[in-house]
Amino acid sequence: MKYLINTSTDPYFNLAFDEYCLENIVSDEPYFFLWRNRPSVIIGLNQNAYGEVNLDYLNSHGITLARRVTGGGAVYHDLQNMNYTIVGKNPTPQIFVDALRKLGLNAETTGRNDIFVDGKKVSGYARRVSRNQEIIHGTLMYDVDIETLTQVLDVPGSKLQSKGIASVKSRVTNLKDYLPQFASLDELQAALQDILSGGDSRMEFTSEQEAAVAEMARTKFATWDFIYGKSHEADFVHKAKLPCGTVEAHISTYKGLVTGISFSGDYLFDSPSEELASVLTGVRYDRSAIAEALSGTDVSRFFRGTAAEEFITFLTTDSQ
Repeated sequence: MKYLINTSTDPYFNLAFDEYCLENIVSDEPYFFLWRNRPSVIIGLNQNAYGEVNLDYLNSHGITLARRVTGGGAVYHDLQNMNYTIVGKNPTPQIFVDALRKLGLNAETTGRNDIFVDGKKVSGYARRVSRNQEIIHGTLMYDVDIETLTQVLDVPGSKLQSKGIASVKSRVTNLKDYLPQFASLDELQAALQDILSGGDSRMEFTSEQEAAVAEMARTKFATWDFIYGKSHEADFVHKAKLPCGTVEAHISTYKGLVTGISFSGDYLFDSPSEELASVLTGVRYDRSAIAEALSGTDVSRFFRGTAAEEFITFLTTDSQ
């Protein structure tokens, strides 16, 4: 199978690379490329960024959030995870499963879109069709930081948390211990490259094409509108002890905007909170946008003794 080389670890560039290939490099015969991302969480096209990811943890640990153009759930990537992409007419993940079997692994596709080894998940994949061809891309966990993986996807009320962190840890596994013949992911990736290519040649990817991918990454994949603005409807409840008393905020969002907000609790106030809620309705649900909307507003009128900065932190940080 012919192949491309992509050495970038920028998740925005890499997701743009996938889409560019699907939309612009038409091939009757499937081709592939292997790639990695720096620490990042990649959410599916139809997911709500606020409801699927622990954004507080991401922000405090410098982990990138990105959205892909395929469906499925949120996944954590780091440099000890390898990703694969297969593009063409009627591609199949079985090609990748067969490559893993050649390395001695008891690999099989199972569930909705997963690859298992000895009953544990090591890979998930997603697909998309465009212009009479298809893309399949997925992960391969080699020595991923499982603790970070569980933290970034641990969101109150989320599907992940409802199943319990322990069940997630027992359900996924790294391949490092299954492949002692490889000293590193670099060695494993090189071996998979050889098996999948089967002696076929490397495809050319020009500097002009690379520039087009970089532009797509900048104008689409790295933008707030794509990452957050495509989020479907979701509701959140934040609760905290503020100087005014205990406050509970009920927040509704759609496409990254606050569509409704109300407050309850035993807090003290001088003016009803509905006035403040009207100021926030229609605002982007992120810290900087909320801060801008509240500039010039005396928050302590609505939540006695509470400074604007403290109130903004309460609204944008899960404190439960």
